[in-house]
Amino acid sequence: MLSLAHVSHPLATPFRISRGVRTSTEVVEATIRSGGFSGRGESLPYARYGETVESVLDDASALSEAIAKGLDRLQLRDMLPPGAARNALDCALWDIEAQRQGMPVSALLGQPGPLPPLASAQTVSLDTPARMAEAARALAHLDLVKVKVDAADPAAQIRAVRGVLPDARLIVDPNESWTFDLLQALQPTLQETRVDLIEQPLPAGEDDALLGFTSVARLCADESCHVATDLPRLLGRYQVVNIKLDKAGGLTGALDLLEAARTQGFGVMVGCMISSSLAIAPAWHVARHAEFVDLDGPLWLSDDHAGGAVMRDGLLQPPAAALWGGGGHPPGATAA
Repeated sequence: MLSLAHVSHPLATPFRISRGVRTSTEVVEATIRSGGFSGRGESLPYARYGETVESVLDDASALSEAIAKGLDRLQLRDMLPPGAARNALDCALWDIEAQRQGMPVSALLGQPGPLPPLASAQTVSLDTPARMAEAARALAHLDLVKVKVDAADPAAQIRAVRGVLPDARLIVDPNESWTFDLLQALQPTLQETRVDLIEQPLPAGEDDALLGFTSVARLCADESCHVATDLPRLLGRYQVVNIKLDKAGGLTGALDLLEAARTQGFGVMVGCMISSSLAIAPAWHVARHAEFVDLDGPLWLSDDHAGGAVMRDGLLQPPAAALWGGGGHPPGATAA
């Protein structure tokens, strides 16, 4: 049996990027009950990809009958396109599979033992350079920091953060707001500020401008890369790809993308939407293999799940196994 819920999580502070600002995050939570087990998954409908809470609820609920008849993850992949609806259902099915097998998802994937802490970025959201510097100062204990910028004055925004974080690795994310001319003009600034990675500088679909271009900071495809079949057209344009479960359609698709990216010579970043630790837990199984990790979504919330991911000693600590994928029985569930 499938049940779906729209859950609103207020943010502790506003989150700004080049597309706008949000003060809460609106997610869809899927619960699948089968044979005495209960699995959960969470996704974030993203307007950039034409999704709304209502459309994701509709797309997922259309599979209620198939789920009741025992739909599995491979069948799901054939019945829904990659996106938020498939992500929520796929992750719920992984959670149930772990319970049926009596072992955590990590063991199902051949990686026994507890999930490791991760050196995840935390994000400095878009603001005035002075306020960005103030926000960055609170992240001085981190090795990796992500900086949201736009096209207004990205050089000042980047320098403001670098000025208070002289040693951190920096990811700069314009969220498609730059032009190719601006990217070229910023090369001296990127070199001066020692930026490690530029995430999706140009709008998706304008990637051909990058063909043959060598940036002083590696370029990472985010909005341009959803699934493994996207990779061939990104060759020669990007050096790194950002894997997100909401884009890939769940952990199943994300693992496929991870394997394909490695095979084709791409570096790997694993990111997230602003979401709770229920969404971050499955992403951990991909992120543990990534060069760049950006799973700070739950840290923006004022009301994450009990046992959620926390930052401690400069490392993101994994969610409690009981939240998702631990292989035990959730409260109130009994094996058949």
